[in-house]
Amino acid sequence: MKNSIAERIADFLKNHPPFCSLSLADLIVISKESQVLHLEKKQVLFNINDQPHPFFYIVKDGAVALSVVYDTEKVLIDECDEGDIVGLRPFFAKDAYLMTAEASEESLLYAIPIAIFKPYVFENAEVSSFLLESFASNTRNPYDKENKGKLISESVSYNERDDTIQYFKPISYTPNPVTASRTDSVKSIAETMTRRKIGSVIIQENQLPIGIITDKDLRSKIATGLFTIESNAEQIMSTPVITVRANGSVAETQLIMLQHHIGHLCVTTDGSSESEIMGIISEHDVVVAQANNPGVLVKQIKRAESALELKTVRDNLTKLIKNALSEDIPIAHICQIVGEINRAITTRAIELSIIKIGEHPPVPFAWLNIGSQGRKEQLLLTDQDNALVFEDVAEERYDIVQKYFLLLADNVTHVLNVVGYEFCPAGMMASNPLWCKSLKEWNAQYNTWIHSPAEKGILMCSIFFDYDFVYGDKVLVDAITANIFKNIKDNQIFFAYLGSDSLKNPPPLGFFRQFLVEKDGEHKNTFDVKSRGLMPLIDAARLLSLDREITDVNNTLSRFRELAALEPQNAAIYEACSDAFSVLLKFRTEEGFASGSGGRYLDLNKLTKLDKVKLKNAFHPIHDVQEILKTRFQLTYFT
Repeated sequence: MKNSIAERIADFLKNHPPFCSLSLADLIVISKESQVLHLEKKQVLFNINDQPHPFFYIVKDGAVALSVVYDTEKVLIDECDEGDIVGLRPFFAKDAYLMTAEASEESLLYAIPIAIFKPYVFENAEVSSFLLESFASNTRNPYDKENKGKLISESVSYNERDDTIQYFKPISYTPNPVTASRTDSVKSIAETMTRRKIGSVIIQENQLPIGIITDKDLRSKIATGLFTIESNAEQIMSTPVITVRANGSVAETQLIMLQHHIGHLCVTTDGSSESEIMGIISEHDVVVAQANNPGVLVKQIKRAESALELKTVRDNLTKLIKNALSEDIPIAHICQIVGEINRAITTRAIELSIIKIGEHPPVPFAWLNIGSQGRKEQLLLTDQDNALVFEDVAEERYDIVQKYFLLLADNVTHVLNVVGYEFCPAGMMASNPLWCKSLKEWNAQYNTWIHSPAEKGILMCSIFFDYDFVYGDKVLVDAITANIFKNIKDNQIFFAYLGSDSLKNPPPLGFFRQFLVEKDGEHKNTFDVKSRGLMPLIDAARLLSLDREITDVNNTLSRFRELAALEPQNAAIYEACSDAFSVLLKFRTEEGFASGSGGRYLDLNKLTKLDKVKLKNAFHPIHDVQEILKTRFQLTYFT
C-alpha cells in the first residue's frame, strides 16, 4: 500500500539540497520515518540551552526565526524560509542548542530523524559536505553558484568582496585570557572561573598553550566524580589546544570548532601552539558575530507589518554600520549594503501604504530616492528626499490620478518619518505636488532646468540629477534618463552654469593651510565637512558623469571609478577624489554617531593631529578636480 504522506515529503525533499543528492528510493525510506510538524506564529521549536532533538527540520511553508540573547536583548540571527534546514546542531555537537527557533508566521516543517538520516551522511560525501559547509558558514545553500556566500538572498546580491562585512570578516577574540599552570589545582581554577565569570582557562607553560579547561571539563570530569576537586590541572585539561591566528574569519573559525567538536579556540601570534598566547575565541563570539547581518535585516523588512517594525530594522542597521566602521570595512562596501537596505525599507513602506489605502495604483508609477539617498550615501538618519513619476493620463483624469499618488506619498513619507528619516525641510518629497507628477511633466521640468539654467534653477535642480529607482515601473525612469541626456548633449550653457555651481566651494583651507571654519551662528568655529568637503566632490562627480553620459551610476565613489576608466589621463586625480570622499564621509558618519546629529559640523579641537592631517590631505583632490572642471567647461568667466 502506498504511503501518500511519505511520497509528498519525498517529492518536496528531492528539490532541495542536500536531499537532491539522494535517490528517490532513499528519500522514500527517510520520508516514511519523518514527521509533519505544524507551528503557530510565535510558537517555539526549541530554545537556547534545550537538549538537542532527535530530529532536524526543513521548512516546508512559512518561516522560522533563529535568535540569541545578547546583553539581555533578543537578537535575530537568521530567518529560514522554504527549503531551509533548521536545527543541524545534533549532527555536529551533543550539547544544547545555541539559538532559539521560533515560527515567524504559521509554518509547516518536516522533522527528519537524525538516526535514520545519519547513515546517508556518512555514505554520501556531497550530503556530509553540504551539511558541514551550511552549518559552518550559515549559508543557506553553499552549492548555489549564484548566491553562495552572499549577504542578502532573494532579490539582492553583491559582489564577493562585500562578504567581508559578514562571515569572511575577522572574528573578534578576547585578548589577554586567563591562564593557569599545569600544577594548579582544579579547585583554584574553578574558583577563578566563577569569580571572573568565564567559561574557560588556558593552561600554559612559558606562555605557550599546552591545554585548556572549560565548564564542560568540570561537568564531565569533576562533577561526575571521575577526578577530585583537588586534582591538578594537568589531570583534567583537554589537550592538545586547537590554536588559530588572530585574523581568521567567522566562517573559518566556526568550521574549525565543528571539525574538532570544541567550543573554544586559543589565539596565538602565528596560529600555532608553538607561539605565544594572544587571546581566546568562544562559540558565543561566533554567534554574536553573525547577529544583525544584512540578509536577516532584509528578511525582517519584507515581513514587517508596521512602521514600528521597520524602525526596529533601521535601528539594527545603525548597529551594523557602527560595527563595520569599527572594523575598518571600506566605506564603499558599507554604502552599498546600507543603500540596498534603505531601498528595501522604502519599498516595504510603499507596499504597506498601498495596503492601507486599500486600492491599487490607477496607473503605473515609479518611486525615486533623490539626493544622498539616491546616491546611496545616507549612512546617518538624515532627512528624506524623494519623488514620484506616474504614467501620462488624459487631462480629465489627471487630478484624480495625482490625488491618489499624493495620498500614497503622504503615507509613505509618514512611515519613513516613524522609521527615523525626518521630513525634508525644503519639501523635496513625493508628497509635495511639485515632485509628484506625470512623465510628461517631469520631462518638461528637467527641460526647463536644462535650457533655462538660471542660478536659482541650478541650485534647485542639481539634487534631482542624483536619483535611484526604488519601486514601480522602471520604464518611466529610463524615459526620464533618456530625455535628460538628449537635452544636455552639447549644451554648453547648462554645463557652464552647473559647473559654476560646482565651484562655489573651493578647497577649504586658508593661508598657512588653516581650516576655514564657520565664523558665526550656532556652529561657530566648527568645520562644515558637508559643504566644504563632501559637496565639492559630489558636485564634480555629478557634472563629469553627465558630460561623459554615464548612466545608472549615481554613487559618488562609483562615478569617480567610472571616470577613471574612461579618462586614463586623469585617472590618478579621480582615484584620489574617491579616496578623499571615503575619508570625509567616514569623518561625517563617525561624528554623527558620536554627537547624535547629522555629522555635518566637526569640532576641530576634538580631532587628533593625525585626524587633522587626514582631513587636510583629503582637500588636495578638490583643487585638482576643480581645475579639470574649469578647463573642460571654460569656467574662467564664471568664477
